[in-house]
Amino acid sequence: MENQLKKEFEFYLEHQEEYVKKHDGKFLVIKDQKLIGSYDTFEEAYIETCKELEPGSFLIQKCTQGSDDYTSTFYSNVSFSLG
Repeated sequence: MENQLKKEFEFYLEHQEEYVKKHDGKFLVIKDQKLIGSYDTFEEAYIETCKELEPGSFLIQKCTQGSDDYTSTFYSNVSFSLG
């Protein structure tokens, strides 16, 4: 994991409990150790954030209780097709 994105993930971990209370099940966008967005889908988080920021410069993390979704960490430099 790129060093900056690692910092963003660590920031998420530090605030996970409070974020779950407000954003459970949402996809959070974190940049510069700040929560900058909360979206219903990964695609929405990625597309909307890329309007303002360069891919690879922010973290998208699904917000859930516990560690199950740690292995589902999404990075903004992922490319995908919107069929």
